[in-house]
Amino acid sequence: MADVTEIEALKASMRGAQRAAAHLADMAFKIDAVDPHADVSESDLDALQRLTLANAIAAQALRGLVETMMKRRGKLELAVASDTGAADE
Repeated sequence: MADVTEIEALKASMRGAQRAAAHLADMAFKIDAVDPHADVSESDLDALQRLTLANAIAAQALRGLVETMMKRRGKLELAVASDTGAADE
């Protein structure tokens, strides 16, 4: 049986990651329009710093929740073991 709290946390985490990615995607249009011979403005750099940090935090939070769910199901050890084995070869 599914854990209702876990499912709601997953939904919230997914929404956060989607919002952060959407804000970063909005900024991409502005960056695409920058003249390659010009500098990026200070305000755009500040916005990029804020948005990339928000995106990274949201993605890591979602990743952590998914890993927790996988561990509970006993699936993470298999994924980690196969990743480690490929690096050793």
